Amino acid sequence: MKTTITTITALTLAALVLLAVPSKAGDQSIKPNIILVMPDDLGYGDYSCLGNPVMKTPAVDAFSRQSVRFTDFHVSPTCSPTRAALLTGRHEFKNGVTHTILERERLSLKSITLAQMLKSAGYTTGIFGKWHLGDEAPYQPGQRGFDEVFIHGGGGIGQTYPGSCGDAPGNLYLNPTLLHNGRFEKTQGYCTDVFFGQALKWMDAKRKGGAPFFAYLPLNVAHEPLQCPEENYRHYAGQVPEKVARFYGMIETVDRNFGLLLAKLQEWGIDQNTLVIFIGSDNGGYAPALKIFDAGMRGGKGTPYQGGTRVPCFWRWPARFTESRDVSALTAHLDVFPTLAAIAGVSLAGDLVRQVEGRSLMALLANPKAEWPDRFFVTHVGRWPLGEAASAKHVKCSIRDQRFTLVNNQELYDLQRDPREANNLIAEHPEELARLRAAYDQWWNAVQPLLVNETVTAPAVNPFKEKFWHQFGGEPSAEDLRLMDRARIPELTGEKSPRLKK
Repeated sequence: MKTTITTITALTLAALVLLAVPSKAGDQSIKPNIILVMPDDLGYGDYSCLGNPVMKTPAVDAFSRQSVRFTDFHVSPTCSPTRAALLTGRHEFKNGVTHTILERERLSLKSITLAQMLKSAGYTTGIFGKWHLGDEAPYQPGQRGFDEVFIHGGGGIGQTYPGSCGDAPGNLYLNPTLLHNGRFEKTQGYCTDVFFGQALKWMDAKRKGGAPFFAYLPLNVAHEPLQCPEENYRHYAGQVPEKVARFYGMIETVDRNFGLLLAKLQEWGIDQNTLVIFIGSDNGGYAPALKIFDAGMRGGKGTPYQGGTRVPCFWRWPARFTESRDVSALTAHLDVFPTLAAIAGVSLAGDLVRQVEGRSLMALLANPKAEWPDRFFVTHVGRWPLGEAASAKHVKCSIRDQRFTLVNNQELYDLQRDPREANNLIAEHPEELARLRAAYDQWWNAVQPLLVNETVTAPAVNPFKEKFWHQFGGEPSAEDLRLMDRARIPELTGEKSPRLKK
């Protein structure tokens, strides 16, 4: 029997028994620390452990061999949508997030975040990297459950768009100016080193305090612009095109720092009861790199095909998961929230049970062959022109279950036999087609009332720049003034202005 992605099953309860996770939120004795690391814009095949013939990722490779590996794990096709779904346990559209700019990246203020949920269970929480769910004050992570905030603005360091999505002026990946608990700090070093360094400093302090911590490292690397240390770039120069060499060089900074993080946990003696989750990307891969290795999948970032959403996902918790193994069940970012709620001993009741539509992974973490009813997973790239959601119903979208995927309402693929989605079977499986179309129609109708960011007004001045000028002085540049002017144009959309595309 199929269930929709919105179904919460009894698997959570069964898994609590299997893993003996504490049922009381106040019990601090055996709750694990939780670290979630997620780079930006990497493809499924951008890791050597998953077949890349050029890229070297020794730390991630070693970690994968120690982990429970979800081999059919999916996220959203672009940045902000994945972050919204990951932090709330429900589809990004139900959080109002349908784009990465133009105020449509703002996480609904009615949504309860993963950080808020964990704080209710006694966790102290920190974010280090890329937020990208609203740069205006009420939407900032410090207002959404994070005790420690160390972030850049907008979607990429140094990037600013008309309205509220943008970063501090003149920012670069080297020596970036970052917002630290409400104040800007001018840092020294490459951004990946800086984010991991600050996270480790914070974790070191918190591990001595007794309460468990949740460290969220949503990295900006390897998102454009392709700025990487020359040493890392030289490791790939000449083997692949220039852009790919810089992209791979950026990935190398993630792998190296991830290895340092794991070593530090062992040095501190907290690695056994620390749950480390590595989600290999926030969406599909960077197009030029896919030409080197696409892991046998079609599409990349910003597409509704498998290559746009399927990413590596590795979980390691030595105190509870004693064997590394593969889990082939259809899983997703929506499942992280209910899983961590189960681990923290938080009951999904009241507002949470109404919000969370993912499933707890606890049963699968204990037993990869555990019962796991089939489900639907919906992908929609969004980014339609403002006010034109109705016309975008079947544009850049897909709905899939464990076997079939329906893309753009007119392409049907058998994923078990055709993972590259090359052979359209729409005329051969009328029953599957009707079933998937009906499920998609039901989902589309359900999300329409929740698209709360489609008619909001953009601020004339980018909040990060305004805060920067207030702290350090200065005034808008010619480019800043241009963006302010464009923010006032009500019909402005990312689709109509090529300069705004990400």
